[in-house]
Amino acid sequence: MDERSALRLLAADLPDAGDDAAVVDGLVVTTDMLHESTDFPAGTTRYTAGWRSVAASLSDVAAMGADATAAVAAYGAPSLEESELRDFVRGAREVCAAVGAEYVGGDLDTHEEFTVATTALGETDNPLLRSGATPGNVVCVTGALGRSAAALRAFEAGDRDRANDLFRFTPRVAAGVALRPYATAMMDSSDGLARSLHQIAEASDCGFAFEWDALPVHDAVTEYARDTDDERAMAAYFGEDFELVFTLPADAVDTARDALSIPITVIGQVTDEQIVANGDPVPDEGYTHADD
Repeated sequence: MDERSALRLLAADLPDAGDDAAVVDGLVVTTDMLHESTDFPAGTTRYTAGWRSVAASLSDVAAMGADATAAVAAYGAPSLEESELRDFVRGAREVCAAVGAEYVGGDLDTHEEFTVATTALGETDNPLLRSGATPGNVVCVTGALGRSAAALRAFEAGDRDRANDLFRFTPRVAAGVALRPYATAMMDSSDGLARSLHQIAEASDCGFAFEWDALPVHDAVTEYARDTDDERAMAAYFGEDFELVFTLPADAVDTARDALSIPITVIGQVTDEQIVANGDPVPDEGYTHADD
């Protein structure tokens, strides 16, 4: 079974799971595992791997509207090489510093495949959940979509410097904190915009209607997309972008926009049911860990 099927299987035993991170007495905690074969294309530097691995967990903290405090990583590789370890830790430390958190260590081991398990911690007394979207709200995204899809195309094209640069995203921690007074529901887009909308819709018992032309598409997507359909797929279905997908009361958009230092884009509306783009159904497709 895939990851989502496994999570549904465990839902009865883990009733508090289902958001981007867990919250216990104001402590936000989340963990992720990344593998060389599925998450680090050939050409990914250890510096980029350290940055991206820790950033993925920090993005979950951001999605809860929490302040990020610290991160750790368990690092496994076929051999422990000094230069690779130093580069990995430098990437991990620098992405933490970029969001006001601290990288405080972890664990080292040999493993047949380069694998990283990361945990990030944050703090908030008022977490933002996926379950608060209400018909009449608008649905928005931060930044631009398709960055990681473009990075993968750049790796495939042998543009390794460009690819590594695109792969090192800054988690939207500051934006998540700034949105805390205004957003009604929020998560990150690590599984892709389309799947994120389906997950919020499931949690909030609602639907969404958006327009394709409203999506903010990363400039790099146009460099590597084959045509318009491919561009849409890179922006909406590929995933691994780690932007915030959130809902707001319509009258809070301007205030929320003023509170952020990065762009936000209104892409559509919260509706009573179904998820449609330009009136057509949007399939529940995106990044999925593990296969059936």
